[in-house]
Amino acid sequence: MTATQQPLPATRRRMTRKQRRLMLIGGAGLVLCVAAGLVLVAMRDSIVFFYGPTEIVEKGLTPGTRMRLGGLVEKGSLARGPGQKISFAVTDSKTTMTISYEGLLPDLFREGQGVVTEGVFEGAGRFKADSVLAKHDETYMPREVADTLKKQGHWQPGGAPANTPAKP
Repeated sequence: MTATQQPLPATRRRMTRKQRRLMLIGGAGLVLCVAAGLVLVAMRDSIVFFYGPTEIVEKGLTPGTRMRLGGLVEKGSLARGPGQKISFAVTDSKTTMTISYEGLLPDLFREGQGVVTEGVFEGAGRFKADSVLAKHDETYMPREVADTLKKQGHWQPGGAPANTPAKP
């Protein structure tokens, strides 16, 4: 070093290669965290297993919204059309929604039983399903449906809805 060259003050020194790499990794991590946070905020209303008919009415969802709808298949509502066209009503004992479906129903599908359908809300109490999921054993009921039925007093101990006879 010559007499005219003086070392730079500590605040003006260049970053080493290792420091630049750490800054780049830290910046990329920060950008990823912000992006993940924005995605979660944007999806907070759609992170749900399904809506009940009353929730759809209360939220005022627009026709064309894709979702899952769950509840009890209303007794006497199952109607078969030409081919594999089927319609039935799903209720949470407060609101009823008409479901149209084309295809084979699951073997465990019954009136008065819990069901979850996936498809598109058509508006005016109508829902077009492209898949239907029925309960998988004698006591299963989706937790959200069971909670709704318990709140409304339509749930018996042992897992059966109040309007169906309990099995011995």
